[in-house]
Amino acid sequence: MAVLNVNGKSLEANADARTPLLWVLRDTLGLTGTKYGCGIAQCGACTVLIDGVATRSCQVPLNSVGRKKITTIEGLAQDSKLTKIQQAWLELDVPQCGYCQSGMIMAATALLAAKPQPTDADIDAAMTNICRCGTYKQVREAIHAAAKA
Repeated sequence: MAVLNVNGKSLEANADARTPLLWVLRDTLGLTGTKYGCGIAQCGACTVLIDGVATRSCQVPLNSVGRKKITTIEGLAQDSKLTKIQQAWLELDVPQCGYCQSGMIMAATALLAAKPQPTDADIDAAMTNICRCGTYKQVREAIHAAAKA
């Protein structure tokens, strides 16, 4: 039994210590906003924040998390108020199929926390998530819009 700090709450997870965090979040805790994409930390669909750092949860074993602060897509909006990046995503109609978008939003959230006014080069370096629909131009525009908001 592990006690995790997820979205500001202490949650108990009964899972093997080697289980990837992705599966603990989805299957044990029911937080299905974090998606499975590739399972080898390449696509970014499973991105969550661990102590504010964008992390691919499919390759993070449960026993390495400890009491670190985990934030999932479900934990971003506070009191039903969207974050600036979530609002920009909606206003600029970024998602197409939407599958990669929670991971994209989490990566963008970490980027803006680290660099509140990112350049295109900063965005390109930080946003390594794969979008099969090719919404990279809209992602960049949304990040710039959120930075200005």
